[in-house]
Amino acid sequence: MKQEQKYYLIEASALPEIFLKVAEVKRILETGELDKVSDATRRVGISRSAFYKYKDSILPFQNLMAGRIITFQILLRDTAGLLSKLLTVFAGAGANILTINQTIPVGEIASVTISAETTQLECAVEALLARIGELEGVYKAEILAG
Repeated sequence: MKQEQKYYLIEASALPEIFLKVAEVKRILETGELDKVSDATRRVGISRSAFYKYKDSILPFQNLMAGRIITFQILLRDTAGLLSKLLTVFAGAGANILTINQTIPVGEIASVTISAETTQLECAVEALLARIGELEGVYKAEILAG
């Protein structure tokens, strides 16, 4: 029976030096600074075998969140230009909008569902949600998934 994998979030200064060097080699290769494992491992001072042993076991924290898609549900007053202002908030925070779905307004309120890719987000998701909630005409803003 295969053992379930476990993950831990550890501050970098608590890690053995080998893990930090493996992460540096991965960064060098991903950015194209060097294109050969042997050159990158030589630069940081570890063996290729050490790199291959640990390369799949360590990722920088921000890479764990890369490509993260979050779906927001927002209740808006049916007012001209409000959806445009809402989209400006997303753009200003660095969110890449993937889908927008809006219902036909009922009782002057429309439900909008927005899925956004948050790799380039310049603030915490909670801060983005707060900015959305501050818009005049937004009744409710919440995260549905992500």
